[in-house]
Amino acid sequence: MKALTQTLAAAVIGTLAVASTASQAHDQVPGEKQQQPIVLQGGTLHTVTQGTLTDTDLVFADGKITAIGSDVAIPEGAKVVDISGQHVYPGVIAMDTTIGLNEIGAVRATRDSREVGGVTPEVAGHIAFNADSEIIPTVRYHGITHAQVVPEGSLVNGQSSLMQLDGWNYQDSLVAGEIGVHISWPRTYVVDTWWESRTPAEQREANAKALKRLKDVLADAKAYYDAKQANPDIAVDQRWEAMLGLYDGSKKLFVHAQDKRQMEQALDVAQEYGFDLVLMGAADAWRLTERLVKTQTPVVFGSPFGLPARDDEGYDQAFSTPAQLAEAGVNFAISYPGYWDVRNLPFAAGQSVAFGLDVDEAVKAITLKPAEFMGLDDQLGSLEVGKSASLSVSKGDLLDPIGQDLTHLFINGRAVELESRHTELYEKYQQK
Repeated sequence: MKALTQTLAAAVIGTLAVASTASQAHDQVPGEKQQQPIVLQGGTLHTVTQGTLTDTDLVFADGKITAIGSDVAIPEGAKVVDISGQHVYPGVIAMDTTIGLNEIGAVRATRDSREVGGVTPEVAGHIAFNADSEIIPTVRYHGITHAQVVPEGSLVNGQSSLMQLDGWNYQDSLVAGEIGVHISWPRTYVVDTWWESRTPAEQREANAKALKRLKDVLADAKAYYDAKQANPDIAVDQRWEAMLGLYDGSKKLFVHAQDKRQMEQALDVAQEYGFDLVLMGAADAWRLTERLVKTQTPVVFGSPFGLPARDDEGYDQAFSTPAQLAEAGVNFAISYPGYWDVRNLPFAAGQSVAFGLDVDEAVKAITLKPAEFMGLDDQLGSLEVGKSASLSVSKGDLLDPIGQDLTHLFINGRAVELESRHTELYEKYQQK
């Protein structure tokens, strides 16, 4: 009886495992490598770097843009697609995401975005990336072709990677791995809310301990770097190996911080060590624009739909922050952190336009600027000859949740399916 019970239990567990795997895998086949030149004829091109070109053709072959103009020569054997009246955009690049790492928030087995421990710089986001995530097709439907996959954590989280969103596996999807180390900056404030049981004094003490621990980590990693410079054959420590690039300038430091005081501390530490710093989240960036401009620190604003953080802030502070950053001269991008809700990134940029941001700057903030901040602006982020043919075609404004209507999506010249679980459900219930 005991053996039978064990056998039945194993069968149930196996069935649940298969069901769990199936529930987080889409069945779309990645697009085939581009076989012939493609001409998108007569569209409105939002080039990002050369302005908006109306009634213009775009040609791409072997995954690269080869020509842009109003009267381009059609290559022999090319497929010509009439897109008159439609809009062409560079592929949107989503920063600060856990796409492919998280699937269903309530199911622990489908979440793989966080490693055990507070100091795990050796963790790389792309290793756990699930290219078959059911979320990916829904995100692509909004013109997003690439995503920065970022490990989560409580202090030193790991390293991010840039993934293209139409691959068989993580190796196939990987564009650039381990592009920077991510730190969740320790809290600098106390909170009074139902879920915080500690007293203000206890919170301040915990904040101070966390900051000291972080500074100790950076000092230890620097000591390891100095030792390795003196003797390359020293014993390897995987944690500090992952952080070497911060000290020789080959990797960026991405600091996740929202409060002004957190960002000021991060700027001080970056100046001390000479780190190439990028601020992530940065809800309070509008409060220290002068210093951000002076230090030329890139900002990835991640609260485009956020509520006011303080009683005396305007209801529209989150909506108008991108325009304020642009007016002050801050170098910024816009993100929508998360996984399934990342699909709203283009609409977040559109909301910023409604509150004062120039439309071309809004498109740049979700295309070229993310590519620039990850060191890939020579390949992605704009419609230019020689760059990747990663782009979308929409009947309406890509930044408008009502007008947007994608008809084509290409990643590296490959045609990508626009069907998703959402479109399937829409078609299903249209029949009811």
